Amino acid sequence: MEYESVIGLEIHVELATESKMFCSCSTLFGEAPNTQTCPVCLGMPGSLPVANAKAVEYVIKSGLALGCDINLYSLFHRKNYFYPDMPKNYQISQYDQPLCIDGHIDLDMDDYQTRIGITRIHLEEDTGKLIHVGGAGRIAGAEYSLVDFNRAGVPLMEIVSEPDIRTPEEAKAYAQKLRAILLSLGVSDVSMEKGSMRVDANVSVRPKGSTELGIKTELKNLNSFRSLQRGLTYEIERQIKALKEGRLEEIVQETRHWDESRGVTSTLRTKEYAHDYRYFPDPDLVPMEFTVEYIEHLRSQLPELPDERKQRFIVEYSLPVHDASLLTSSKAMADFFEETVKLYKGDPKAVANWMLGDMSYYLNTEGLEIDETAVTPKHLAELLKLIDKGVISGKIAKEIFPEMFETGKLPQVIVEEKGMTQISDEGEIAKIVDLVLEENASAVEEYRSGKERAFGFLVGQAMRLTRGRGNPQLINKILREKLQSGISK
Repeated sequence: MEYESVIGLEIHVELATESKMFCSCSTLFGEAPNTQTCPVCLGMPGSLPVANAKAVEYVIKSGLALGCDINLYSLFHRKNYFYPDMPKNYQISQYDQPLCIDGHIDLDMDDYQTRIGITRIHLEEDTGKLIHVGGAGRIAGAEYSLVDFNRAGVPLMEIVSEPDIRTPEEAKAYAQKLRAILLSLGVSDVSMEKGSMRVDANVSVRPKGSTELGIKTELKNLNSFRSLQRGLTYEIERQIKALKEGRLEEIVQETRHWDESRGVTSTLRTKEYAHDYRYFPDPDLVPMEFTVEYIEHLRSQLPELPDERKQRFIVEYSLPVHDASLLTSSKAMADFFEETVKLYKGDPKAVANWMLGDMSYYLNTEGLEIDETAVTPKHLAELLKLIDKGVISGKIAKEIFPEMFETGKLPQVIVEEKGMTQISDEGEIAKIVDLVLEENASAVEEYRSGKERAFGFLVGQAMRLTRGRGNPQLINKILREKLQSGISK
């Protein structure tokens, strides 16, 4: 029997407000523990919360960008549960009347397109942070735990998808596109490293063709796209294996931990249901009411979003759909591309080729984002200009790029330091071609007997003798002329 997976994502995003959700404490990341707290975010008796208007605005803008309907009446609830990182013993969240409902994200996969529905977007406050000492940072085996309440009360937007995702690859693409949209909006830094974007994945499997949902497990706090994809792949295979072998007791509704180093999931706790939280409207916060004019005013402020930018790249820069999709999958990549094109003033496709080729290779190898490297649009534009002017060949440019990437030196500086200028003197090239023809008589005969590939071999020999500095066009021209005229010296 064939099985398919059913995946839904709950993505938590810390909003980039200066103050917390219900008080004026700073949200600055990395400050000394418990220095950004007050009676409100610590839940002291008698303290009264006041909703952060900027956070509400950010959520509505996000909802509009994701095609959601915005509820004109919305309110906060108390979600009751105990955990040491939550000082009030309840979390102010939203329940049945969230700010945004019924949105979607369209995905361009390699050979198909699909739409992932968004059930709801609601606003809540973040919890504090537990630090487990010993036990490899996990509570199991820890000697003791510390708590930092600086994060408690930071505005947190939760985006809940429909269970429309079928593969770990789609889940990764969905999360990446959501991140790109939120970055374009400027509502969060969406940093998974800092924990301002955290992904929980609900996953179940069922016989292919069935419409009935299986028992789902939740993978908690997946903090990288790699973890999201790997964790889901493992969990899907675990569930399918258990079903095929009749070990049904191994699939229960529970929250599981993904261990990135061991590549396995393990039980964390049994899954809570909504009724476990005993939601009720927060009596200290008034309901929120919005006018259509206010919503439309926010809609008019939306910037260009990734899908719109992709279409513009296709039209304005004549890029293939594939290139435009990749370049606009990240705001930083798209910004880098446009700035480079502006400085280069040459063929935009050449810029795209370098960014999606060599630059992406080194970024992936080093695990960096494009705005975390020493290479700037000025570096790439200058490199392309040097190629166009014939100062360096494309082959030399590929040797320059890794040094430029590592040191941040401009390409012209590297060329001058290492004497890597291209040899474009016809007399010098002719001498090298003569030498190649003399040393490779058998290849010359093969070419003259009709074997064209021998020509490529001879060009390669000429490039070898010039250590990659020979002008390829000039070598091709002179070599062809000499071979066709029968002159070998």
